[in-house]
Amino acid sequence: MPKVKTHSGAKKRFKVTGTGKIKFQHTNKRHRLTQKAHKRKRILRGSAYADSSNLKNVKALIPYK
Repeated sequence: MPKVKTHSGAKKRFKVTGTGKIKFQHTNKRHRLTQKAHKRKRILRGSAYADSSNLKNVKALIPYK
């Protein structure tokens, strides 16, 4: 079997935890922050875990992580 290429965009955005969960940072925290609510920006500050419905697809993009 040939090697599977890792998706370059996915390897920059996702990390696999020790338990196998997929961790990522929220989007929409780069520019035009003055018009976004403080609560929204505070929530976007933290990281999150991928939903179980997306796990299979994300793991296919980063096979060797």
